[in-house]
Amino acid sequence: MSPFIDHTDDRPASRAESSPPGSPFPLGATASASGTQFAVHSPEADGVEVCLVDPDGSERRVELREKTFGIRHGFVPGVTPGTRYGFRAHGPWDPAGGRRFNGRKILLDPAGRQIAGQLGDAHALLPYDDEPFGQPSTVDSLGHMPLSVVTDPAVLREVVRPSVPWDRTVLYELHVGAYTARHPDVPAQHRGTYLGLTAPAVLRHLTTLGVTTVELLPVQAMSTEPDVRARGMRNHWGYSTGAFFAPDPRFASEPGAEVTEFKTMVDVLHSAGIEVVLDVVYNHTCESSVSGPSISWRGLDAPGYYLLDGRGYDVDITGCGNTLDSASPAVVRMVCDSLRYWTEVMGVDGFRFDLASTLGRPGGWRFDSRAPLLTAITTDPVLSRVKLIAEPWDATGAGYQVGGFGPMWSEWNDRYRDTIRRFWAEQIGVRELASRLAGSEDIYGGGSRKPWASINFVTAHDGFTARDLVSYSRKHNEANGEENRDGTDNNISVDHGVEGPTDDPAVTGARARHVRALLATLALSTGTPMLLAGDELGHTQFGNNNAYCIAEDAPAEDAWAIDWSNVDSDLVAFVSRVLRIRRSAPSLRQQEFFFGRDTPSGRPDLVWFDGHGSELTTEQWNDDSVRTIQAWVDGGDVRSYEPDGVRVDDDSSLLIVHSGGPTEISLACPSWAARRFAPVFDSAEPRGIPTDAASVEAGSAISLTGPGVLVFRSDGR
Repeated sequence: MSPFIDHTDDRPASRAESSPPGSPFPLGATASASGTQFAVHSPEADGVEVCLVDPDGSERRVELREKTFGIRHGFVPGVTPGTRYGFRAHGPWDPAGGRRFNGRKILLDPAGRQIAGQLGDAHALLPYDDEPFGQPSTVDSLGHMPLSVVTDPAVLREVVRPSVPWDRTVLYELHVGAYTARHPDVPAQHRGTYLGLTAPAVLRHLTTLGVTTVELLPVQAMSTEPDVRARGMRNHWGYSTGAFFAPDPRFASEPGAEVTEFKTMVDVLHSAGIEVVLDVVYNHTCESSVSGPSISWRGLDAPGYYLLDGRGYDVDITGCGNTLDSASPAVVRMVCDSLRYWTEVMGVDGFRFDLASTLGRPGGWRFDSRAPLLTAITTDPVLSRVKLIAEPWDATGAGYQVGGFGPMWSEWNDRYRDTIRRFWAEQIGVRELASRLAGSEDIYGGGSRKPWASINFVTAHDGFTARDLVSYSRKHNEANGEENRDGTDNNISVDHGVEGPTDDPAVTGARARHVRALLATLALSTGTPMLLAGDELGHTQFGNNNAYCIAEDAPAEDAWAIDWSNVDSDLVAFVSRVLRIRRSAPSLRQQEFFFGRDTPSGRPDLVWFDGHGSELTTEQWNDDSVRTIQAWVDGGDVRSYEPDGVRVDDDSSLLIVHSGGPTEISLACPSWAARRFAPVFDSAEPRGIPTDAASVEAGSAISLTGPGVLVFRSDGR
């Protein structure tokens, strides 16, 4: 009898083959000409078998007898790429101590590069019998679990990257499936897939719009959460990772082609000058709480991968049932190995870290920007050269860390989102608005960070679309099956008099104007703008502000897909125009925060004026009834460089007006700035083109037809 026999498994251990030792690194399955080496972290297991599964479902078990650094490893001759496999870990069943070994559960390889198959019977996936701290399950999960797949050896690629500087970056958050599932100009077989993003029509739209960087919602292979499956739904967004190294097979146009197709997508986007950033979820896994399934990490080393309390329960600071232990060497190694794989082998250009505060809370306690995992990422010679974006919060108050990350990080700025929404919803004046327009120095200044550290957004996947933000005063999430309890109630949204769809021209006109003001403000603010894909098209989710799931049997084209047959072409032209203004104005993309005082040119770099053309007083800054602000942004001394380091000298001085109040204003009259202003942009117009291009004298009174954003260039001093 083998000393590691799991007594919950009635299979004689002597039936398992044993393997030559091989090497503990790299982790995962490494194929060669003569076979495949397997290595998996499971330091407390009494024994681990790699289980090779034939197409007919029959299983061949090979014991990994060698143990080095807590890693079980061995070489199996004759195993070739394409072979499906999993692990069985044998050891103590001690739930109170966090140890949940059960040899009847076949487990995904935490370092597996590809997975195949779907989740089956939910009961068969549970490691326990009746309750989480009772007896171990005697049901075998083979046949109910997806399996890892041996892939060809990873090859570090010579990737020709766009390498877009941060100050020129325009992010565009999109869902790979939903973006092209209903696109008529994408070949039918490629709709809703990685290859869908390579279609000429898609590339043309992105480049015409002015997008430099797509930020893809999670594309690491995921598994739907148990409670969502129980409602007959499937996870749509993908924030439920099941394999941190494997591209999600649901976005492949051909079964088993996801690795190749993902690389193709990246290469084609790069050839169009577009970077690829991945939204990654290293804060929790798809295994949910201790009442959830045993799919991978829990069955191999739960105390090493997860934050557990003294009773064996998961510590949940993510709101998803479990939290990965960011101080654990096993987690630090897994995350950094995964990030390097996606960078060096798959070719991506950066990462947006979901609930990133958890990565800086060792033990789940106080946030530390120098925590082990955050330090490992920013000091890694590969990862320190890519774009790093933090979602600086988690599910707890202590996790709210906007502005708290280190100098190499950019952050989603929800204070920007809320301020811009409140201003255009007529809830606040101009004081905080000015801070957000100028790059949020109050949050990111005072150290070595740049204005582009602020990822500015007014909408994102989590919440209303721009169209819904101005069409609904409350959420409508009934389709999610949670009786409308899910999703935030704090939307800062308005419906302009009618909840939901309407044909009333006064209402639809006000809504359209509101959306244009929001998107124009975003594009003209200092910082890094992020657009939600579809906002420029008029996309709606019918009031659902938490579209994370969809009916399990819903086809891809019904899964919150963008309706390309009903595109708002004026709005597309509008966003393209305002982003062109941003590109042409280095003064909006500064590498340093504004001084607010004289620069070497002899002129202040930024001055704020009221609606009468006078500099704002202290009383006006603190008066929420003041609803118009004019910003003179001086570009005379802005240093702008092309990516090759060539300096561009361009006096991109602008006068930018945000008016949410009076119908008549007087243009600012700074004697040291300009005598005349040439109008270049008007958000009141459907395409942003001013109706009158004639220059206007400084100090002139101009009439407004309602709330909006105006941009003027200086036209003579």
